[in-house]
Amino acid sequence: MGTYTALIGAGIPTRDASSLTGVPRVTAARQAARAGRPEPEPAARPVPAHKLIDGERALVLATLSSDEFVDKPPLQVYAILLERGQYVGSVATMYRVLRENMQVRERRRLATHPPRKVPELIATAAGQVYSWDITKLAGPARGVYYDAYVMIDIFSRYIVGAIVHSCEDGLLAKEMMIDASGLHGTPEVVHSDGGPSMTSKTVRILLADVGIVRSRSRPHVSNDNPYSEALFKTMKYLPVFPDRFSSLGHARQFLGEFVNAYNHHHRHTGIGMHTPADVHYGLADAIDRDRDAALDATRRAHPERFTSRVTPRPKILDRDPTAWINQPPTDEIQLAAQHPPASSALTNSDG
Repeated sequence: MGTYTALIGAGIPTRDASSLTGVPRVTAARQAARAGRPEPEPAARPVPAHKLIDGERALVLATLSSDEFVDKPPLQVYAILLERGQYVGSVATMYRVLRENMQVRERRRLATHPPRKVPELIATAAGQVYSWDITKLAGPARGVYYDAYVMIDIFSRYIVGAIVHSCEDGLLAKEMMIDASGLHGTPEVVHSDGGPSMTSKTVRILLADVGIVRSRSRPHVSNDNPYSEALFKTMKYLPVFPDRFSSLGHARQFLGEFVNAYNHHHRHTGIGMHTPADVHYGLADAIDRDRDAALDATRRAHPERFTSRVTPRPKILDRDPTAWINQPPTDEIQLAAQHPPASSALTNSDG
């Protein structure tokens, strides 16, 4: 608009100025006419006849802040006063007075809870951190469920323990943990959510007796136990996963077959397309060397198929040297990677 005004002031016809600047002549004329008119003075709003005077507003605030009503919301105060034959103002007026005095908030004393510690776990080798959980499997009839107890090594993704029972119980969880430790060694940390079996006295005593650090997810936080949750999703999204299991034996058979296939045949994207068994038993490095040799031979035989002479290994085949739950700061991860496996599992939990 300023350019249009400058052109008009230089003697350029309005039609040409409009074509050069893209400002319609009607718009320019309207704005020029508006600029020539004096700004109207704002009309003074009359004071409402029913507005409370200062003394009445002070009475409303004093009433709401009295010992009797300080913990009650205005709606209750309004009703109580009417029952006593008193009226100091409407509910809207009470809220308006409170708002003017910065008191529109929860007036009752509420329980405060300290913030939950975020569990931060790092594993740089197999056998350091186990994660476990229980999932429901639909039984043969409505309302009948079986409980699948599954424990996984977060570094290798290897299922170290799995069993199905007809109920959830801390003693059954203890048996699974003892069997897993006997087959695969005692971990440094066992992580779980806050379910009744996970927090049972039986499990707590077992972990304390063998010197295992207990780590728990925060309440109502879905991503504090990602490895177990991802494992259950993989299992339940299989095409062969039944809508219902015909019996406890059927559920146990299915879980046993799934564990074998997952551990020894499933190529996991989180561990460089290795099977969990390859990583768990230390075979992944040799397999990586074989993969690199095959890529190098192909590169030499067909260099025209590669963008450079030295093509790095595809990212999908890379393995992260650490596995973690709620990624700690970078310096802690680097420190953990530099230490021997025996001291590389870190935790910030309630254990």
